[in-house]
Amino acid sequence: MNSKNLTLGLTAALIAGGMFTACTEEEGPSFESHNSFKGNYVIPATAGETTYLLTSETLDEGEISVFGSGKEFQDNISYWIFYDQNYFFGITYNDGNNGTGGCYYLDGNNVPQKKHSYNFNRFTTYGKWGENVITISTGDTKQTDTKGNKAQGFLINYLNAKDGTNSTNQKDILAENFLGNGEKVTMAGMVEANGKLYTSIVPMGMSHYGVNTWPDKVVNQDYIATGEGGSGSGKYTAGQIPSTQYPDQAHIAIYSGSKFENEPVIATTDRIGFACGRMKSQYYQTIWCDDDGNLYVFSGGYGRTTDPNGGTNLKARAQGKLQSGVVRIPKGATDFDDYYCNLETMDGASGHPLFRCWHVGGDYFLLNNYSCTIEEVKTLGTKAPKAELVIFKASEQRLIPITGLPGNISSFGNTPYLENKHFYIPVLTTEDGAKPTFYKISPETGEAVKGLVVEADEVTLAGKVALVK
Repeated sequence: MNSKNLTLGLTAALIAGGMFTACTEEEGPSFESHNSFKGNYVIPATAGETTYLLTSETLDEGEISVFGSGKEFQDNISYWIFYDQNYFFGITYNDGNNGTGGCYYLDGNNVPQKKHSYNFNRFTTYGKWGENVITISTGDTKQTDTKGNKAQGFLINYLNAKDGTNSTNQKDILAENFLGNGEKVTMAGMVEANGKLYTSIVPMGMSHYGVNTWPDKVVNQDYIATGEGGSGSGKYTAGQIPSTQYPDQAHIAIYSGSKFENEPVIATTDRIGFACGRMKSQYYQTIWCDDDGNLYVFSGGYGRTTDPNGGTNLKARAQGKLQSGVVRIPKGATDFDDYYCNLETMDGASGHPLFRCWHVGGDYFLLNNYSCTIEEVKTLGTKAPKAELVIFKASEQRLIPITGLPGNISSFGNTPYLENKHFYIPVLTTEDGAKPTFYKISPETGEAVKGLVVEADEVTLAGKVALVK
């Protein structure tokens, strides 16, 4: 398993995107069939530069291999999304270029087949809404200010699993001043529950358009860059504010209907920082519903990693102070209640900041923490170790340690698979010749039991798909 695919960075995103092209439906099987495909647990795996799709009858025991039994294909998939019992998606983040992907199914012989192909706007987050897989980024619109600066807007892609269509928003949905504070924003993760769609809104500073249009929203003139600086997705130029002025706030947009063109309700809290995990320009989900429909909003307090002294051609930045925490929007509500838990200081906590998290059934959540302090995260950046796993029971504000995992973990999967009140996650150790191995974990007790072994370099998740008869 290659841990670079699981690493979160701490730099801001500069988003750009293109337009859709039409999807195509595959003519017949897209890959050669093998008689070794058994069972309908689908396991994407990589070996060298090649990606394979494997199937298995169980995740609890045995061993399977990519060699001689997997379905090989050339697409270098970034993320897999198990849409429902019939379809699963593979989508690829192509750096500054358009995203690509496909919709897959299992034929009657357990062989994965491609049903549709997609080409769509570059994306920085993704999720599901109704009959669509959604991808979103923030990029230029056609709207300009008096100086010719382009306004930033949401580039939203709707990938339909049923009929293979893809579409984008039909009108500009501005990401500028979205929260009324003059800043451009992006979205991070999606939760469909209670007849609504919830998404985390992440402020990203003020664009050139924003500074020119709402100069009264600039909190401190020293936050405005006087020249070029930064690198990669954190690069900035003179006249913009490259990071948020409000690192110690979290915002959730609550949408009704089925499109982002509808006006959302915005819930805001100042008890945690912005709610997302990040790797360069990619924003990862840290908002999840429990089984009763209560939305829990987690933050790692990443605003603390911002250098208050600014940077090249930048005199200052706003630095966050809040630690990792979780708050809640109850089922049926449109605002946060008084629920709060500090994830770094509660009983059993290591004192280390949150990296990512997932819902693992009931009101249990799997927390993946850094294995170091926030100061070490500031120094090490994307190289900061992040091997801690612990279970959080939300209703009791209690941590449950996980027992039975190997002690020499190098990396683990990026999406737990839930079944029968347990979750499965692939783990890779530092031993020579180690193979990714699924562990079955009880969220109630934290007990982990070794399961299926996969002969491959990397496995990030598994899912279950019904056969097409």
